[in-house]
Amino acid sequence: MIEVNGTTLFYLDTGPGSTGETLAFSHGLLWSTELFAAQIAALRGRYRCIAWDHRGQGQSAPDPDRQSIDMELVWKDAVALLEALGTGAVHFCGLSMGGFVGMRMAARRPDLVRSLILLETSSDPEPRENLTRYRLLIRVVKLFGPRVVRGQIAPIMLGRSILTDASRRDECERYKTLMARRKDAWRAVNGVIDRAGVHDEVPRITARTLVVVGDEDVATPLPRAQRIAAAIPGARLVQIPRAGHSSPVEEPAAVTAAIEAFLEG
Repeated sequence: MIEVNGTTLFYLDTGPGSTGETLAFSHGLLWSTELFAAQIAALRGRYRCIAWDHRGQGQSAPDPDRQSIDMELVWKDAVALLEALGTGAVHFCGLSMGGFVGMRMAARRPDLVRSLILLETSSDPEPRENLTRYRLLIRVVKLFGPRVVRGQIAPIMLGRSILTDASRRDECERYKTLMARRKDAWRAVNGVIDRAGVHDEVPRITARTLVVVGDEDVATPLPRAQRIAAAIPGARLVQIPRAGHSSPVEEPAAVTAAIEAFLEG
């Protein structure tokens, strides 16, 4: 645990790798450091891998005085963490909410970003057509807890391939349980759905950038990934087959391979 920016964050730090470089992982909404367990296991020999739980999620401290944990606060938490750990410039890998953090950091603090890997994310505000449904889910969670909406959350967070694969049923149930573990996560949800867009800042990003999207992602589908890649000079776009909005656990080998190829390139 580490105290930064007025909160306490849970984090993982694997220590130095053979390259002497740091790879920072920033998870998506309702997840935690566990989202990137496979990638950290594969890459920790070469890179110092750091991952953390955003405030109000995973094992990090709650923020009970806020109705919304907004993205401006969350990205400042990330800056404070990296500075406290003395990482210098990192290869920053963020998924969805973590991508919101990564784009802000790369545009505003380029000294901290050696390269940028954006998975399943968007540079725009949440589409208006999603807001009513998401606010209804928040009200239900406040009244009855997160477990009652697991069935509604799963098709947003996971692709159809993993959800319909009978051999992965137990795996899916574990992921649903992980995503429904904190009743107070609605504060983080508010921060995500009420976020401001940063697309006007994206062209300022000078770090080498990889944009990754699952071909079954319904939360941030291909056109949003294409929009980001088109706005960042030299950005590369990769699609992950059979993956939805949580590609690092749905197709871990393919995501790891894409990250490795990008970093080694």
